[in-house]
Order: sequence, then C-alpha cells, then structure tokens
Amino acid sequence: MPISPNQGSTGGGTTVTITGTNLTGTSAVHFGAKLATAVTNVSPTQVTAVSPSGSGTVGVTVTTPGGTSNPISFFYVGAPFKSGLSSSSGSTAGGNTITISGTGLSTATSVAFGANSAVPTVVSDSLISVVVPAGAAAGPVGVSVTTAGGTNNGLSYTYIDVPTITAIAPDSGPTSGGTAVTITGTNLASTEQVAFDGAPAPFSVINATTVSAVTPPGAAGAVDVTVSNPAGTATDADAYTYVAGPGI
Repeated sequence: MPISPNQGSTGGGTTVTITGTNLTGTSAVHFGAKLATAVTNVSPTQVTAVSPSGSGTVGVTVTTPGGTSNPISFFYVGAPFKSGLSSSSGSTAGGNTITISGTGLSTATSVAFGANSAVPTVVSDSLISVVVPAGAAAGPVGVSVTTAGGTNNGLSYTYIDVPTITAIAPDSGPTSGGTAVTITGTNLASTEQVAFDGAPAPFSVINATTVSAVTPPGAAGAVDVTVSNPAGTATDADAYTYVAGPGI
C-alpha cells in the first residue's frame, strides 16, 4: 500500500494519496497516533488524507469496516534553513547560476526571487543551485526556498541594470597615466571595474551616476573606456585619448 508523497512538513498540511485495496468505507487514517485532518474516500483503491503535525518517521494506517491496514512509513521533514547565497546580485535579465547553502534542502522544489520562481538542482542536503529568473525591475527582492518541510525566507537578492556611460572628463591625458577622471552615466553604484583600453584602473564609486577613476599608463591614441557591474559592461569607444609628451 504505497503513499505519495511519503514525506511532508512537521507542521502538517500535506495532502497525500494512499493506494491499496478494499478501501471503500474508510473511516479514519492515522499518522502514528494522530488522525489525519481530512480524509476523502476517492475509490475502492484510493484514499486522500491531509497529514497532521508530527515529527520523525511514523506509520500511516487506514481503517475501514473490515479493520485496520498494515502501516506504511511517512517521514516528517523540518522547514529548510538558508545560510547564504553564492552571489547576492545580478542582471535583471537573469540567467546566471547561483548556489544556496543551508540545511534541509534535499527536498527543495522551488526557489522564488520575489514574484518569479525557478526549479533548483539539489546538490546535497546543504546545497542547491538555481538559475536566477529574470527580474521585473532593478532592486532587491526576497529569496525563499520551498521544500517538503515548508518554505523559508530571509535572504535577499538584488537585480541590477547594465551600466551606461554618458560622459568622461577630462577626456585626455598623458601616456604616463595618473589622470583623475570623472565618469558619469547610469547604474554605476555597483561598479566592479573600470578599464582604459582593457587595463584596470583604480576607481571610487561616488553615487549611482558618478564614478571617479585614475588612468593607468597607456600608449598614445584614443582608447575604449569600460565600466562593469554584476549585470554587464558598458563601453565608450575611443572615449579617452592618451597624449604623448613632448620630445626635444
């Protein structure tokens, strides 16, 4: 006599289907010593019941006018606990894979990022991976994991838009580098790198529209300037010109 699913939350409330024979007239379903909170006699071979609260492993029995069945095992599972995300931000387009660590994750069936959900891949009881779904808009959203034991919230993920560059001032300087430049644009608060012709430059984030950087040394001529954040990279082609010093 199988039961599906054979595990559920310690808080109860899991609807299970019990399959067997001679189930007509079922009057009670017990989970251990506790009665199911609801029982529906679907057919002579099938009964549905809602599990009461409980813990550990219990035997489930069905009682009919003909007697009580043999017990079948049902496993109570505690709600998951999440301890962290491998990455707490990413593009509003989604598509990046992150891992979630914690406990009680082996039965995870869904991970919600705000209003959008994704199906995770279970690595172990303490680790799952999930492809982040697209976000409705830039900003933080709550992350919740649903398992057979219930749903747990408490973590946050921030959706970020790709940066843009609107101006660079000054737009030229010596090949020796060391020029302080101000880069203005949008979505710059989470800037991870500023580069001149591919060479990383020291930088400081002023606010969401302004970044200050110091040019590295470079060869004479116009070079691309890039600004990167977790969502992507903005490129301003030939935006800064290295000027060779005078020679005698």
